[in-house]
Amino acid sequence: MGTALVYHEDMTATRLLWDDPECEIERPERLTAALDRLRQRGLEQRCLRLSAREASEEELGLVHRLEEVTGWPLPPRIPAPAGDPASPACPSACSPEYVSLVRETQVLGKEELQALSGQFDAIYFHPSTFHCARLAAGAGLQLVDAVLTGAVQNGLALVRPPGHHSQRAAANGFCVFNNVAIAAAHAKQKYGLHRILVVDWDVHHGQGIQYLFEDDPRSGWETLTTWLPSCTCCSHWPLSLTLSWCWSRQDLTQPSGTLRGKCRPRQSASPTSHSCYRCWPAAGSAPCWSALESIQSARAAQAPHWKSLQLQDVTPVPLSPSTHSPEGRPPPLLPGGPVCKAAASAPSSLLDQPCLCPAPSVRTAVALTAPDITLVLPPDVIQQEGSALREETEAWARPHESLAREEALTALGKLLHLLDGMLDGQVNSGIAATPASAAAATLDVAVRRALSHGAQRLLCVALGQLDRPPDLAHDGRSLWLNIRGKEAAALSMFHVSTPLPVMTSGFLSCILGLMLPLAYGFQPDLVLVALGPGHGLQGPQAALLAAVLRGLAGGRVLALLEEDSTPQLAGILARVLNGEAPPSLGPSSVASPEDVQALMYLRGQLEPQWKMLQCHPHLVA
Repeated sequence: MGTALVYHEDMTATRLLWDDPECEIERPERLTAALDRLRQRGLEQRCLRLSAREASEEELGLVHRLEEVTGWPLPPRIPAPAGDPASPACPSACSPEYVSLVRETQVLGKEELQALSGQFDAIYFHPSTFHCARLAAGAGLQLVDAVLTGAVQNGLALVRPPGHHSQRAAANGFCVFNNVAIAAAHAKQKYGLHRILVVDWDVHHGQGIQYLFEDDPRSGWETLTTWLPSCTCCSHWPLSLTLSWCWSRQDLTQPSGTLRGKCRPRQSASPTSHSCYRCWPAAGSAPCWSALESIQSARAAQAPHWKSLQLQDVTPVPLSPSTHSPEGRPPPLLPGGPVCKAAASAPSSLLDQPCLCPAPSVRTAVALTAPDITLVLPPDVIQQEGSALREETEAWARPHESLAREEALTALGKLLHLLDGMLDGQVNSGIAATPASAAAATLDVAVRRALSHGAQRLLCVALGQLDRPPDLAHDGRSLWLNIRGKEAAALSMFHVSTPLPVMTSGFLSCILGLMLPLAYGFQPDLVLVALGPGHGLQGPQAALLAAVLRGLAGGRVLALLEEDSTPQLAGILARVLNGEAPPSLGPSSVASPEDVQALMYLRGQLEPQWKMLQCHPHLVA
């Protein structure tokens, strides 16, 4: 299974036919520019191309109907421009003929289209609007079908017009039909889904989705809608991920009931319900202090409904750069250099560099010293047979006494062969095994081999009894995170050690509040995950760790396991690295005070050097 790309060139047909400064930004180039960038990066040819189909009027009716038909409450009427709101010349938000109204735009002239457009907020109609809007809705339906039937793992639909502002019987904000809401209703009706996560990423709040889902009276399914403003993505994703994971485990403290709120001005946050949250940010570069205050307010509003947020400090307090120290200056820097080069570099400069993304010939490979008949792998995950040259393997092993034994040397050769394939772009991700007695030495060789053979920045997440090599340079090329260390310690900005949290919530907080901010600030081009002696991870925890790290380094993740690890652990990691979703972590549990204290201490030590930690302070209490 791969990734689907749904598109149809007819969606570029609709365009503004008169002068309207508010609507002129919604133009065909918004769609073609995205497709052109996918082609420039070599990504289009890696996808399964699907041509969008028109949604039927019956499918549009999953959302765009009246209360007596669906049982959903009616949205508020849209304001009339003049005269009696009930006049036939003034279509209301309760009009039973909304779909028919849009259909009739196909035969209207320019003046009639302009007059009709004026009845709605920030919208324009074109003779091709009905066709384009049906294609946009149909693209979402096709994508849902492709994913839920197993034809693809995931996908992207490039659509126009957009949909998240559209209400049950009212166009709004360039949106005609609510594409996402229709797709969600289709997934519920056809496939019986009960829990659907909607992540709404835009500079404007998608109130159409909110109105459709926040009070859905139908039992048996729920939606969680999170609105993520584009200018402060690094600030908002910890809150979004926390809510998403907790909601997927039904970790609500109040299973029913709604918090009411109205849209407020920018730089405020308003609770709408426990299944919909939004933040109003101020535009600016991260860290954006007004946006941070918005996040704090949203967290405080949502805390009564989410157990994991109740474990954290969610008091909405004013934030400003001066909170780093009483004098308004950051604390002294840790050893390891004045600033992380990767963290300080402008993301735009990296995005502007020409970069093709060819598909590796092998997506995931497993290198084991002895095949295990109980190991179950996905069909497209291969078991590697090759090994590095004997002389080369012995040369790398020579400084380590624990690698002198034949079984350790054999495992090292397979690891080096797999690592070279990843560095050469032939393999995307992999799993290698090593004897427990040689785990530390094997990891040391893997780190040095990667740094000397093409990796510019290497992230090493070491779990268990795996200490950082004392002679490894603190030059900013490697970031070493040791989980299950003896104590919480920031030995340098590139060497961090923390105990393994015992409870599920502590483990999630460690990932969201420490590991991911450091990892994304560091921007590695290769990730090593080593599960050494006494690592203490269960299968679902290891799978979640691998899954979140796949977002780094283009998915180039190498997992190093002990040979006596269970085949089930290797199988779970292989499936996750190959693109499958990790299994559930199970019921939530309260983080221990020791875990919370360790995380807060490390964040306090590292925050001055890492901008991503500055973007979402007070993550835990």
